[in-house]
Amino acid sequence: MRLCREPARPGFDVFAARSVARGQREASRPNVYESAFTLVEVMVGVGVMGIMMVSLYAGFAFGFNQIRLARENVRAIQVLEERMEVVRLLNWNQVINLPGYIPTSFQAPFYADNPTNPPSNNFYYTGSVQVVSAPLTGETYSNDLRMIQIQLTWPSGQLVRTRQMTTFVAQYGMQKYVY
Repeated sequence: MRLCREPARPGFDVFAARSVARGQREASRPNVYESAFTLVEVMVGVGVMGIMMVSLYAGFAFGFNQIRLARENVRAIQVLEERMEVVRLLNWNQVINLPGYIPTSFQAPFYADNPTNPPSNNFYYTGSVQVVSAPLTGETYSNDLRMIQIQLTWPSGQLVRTRQMTTFVAQYGMQKYVY
């Protein structure tokens, strides 16, 4: 087949034009071996896409786990603050002279909105309250001061998490303050 690079002979002009047009069409067509991806290129692309998907899944799983932990911590702090507010309202006689007035243990649900029909993933915070003498040595007011420590534990996945708050109650403290 002639690619018509040389001038056409007289009398063959029509055939030469067709031959040039066909040669240009064939030159613009890609080679059969260059028109598709090779198996190696496809496998590399699938491998890179697989790594990206696994990384995306791991990122979402980590993010959801962090949100769950943050929610548990916030609820634990809410429970601790609620109990501390009750302690703040007590007077000296209720703290010292009435044993059992402050409960030594308690439970609080994670989902406090609906305690009668909790969701399936509900769990309970377990708390303990200790009223002890303040860790003071040799101070004149050590008999007029008590330390109250509230500790909260709860199951979180395979771990048991703990938070605590501590406060002091004085015999001549806030309850004797005149506004």
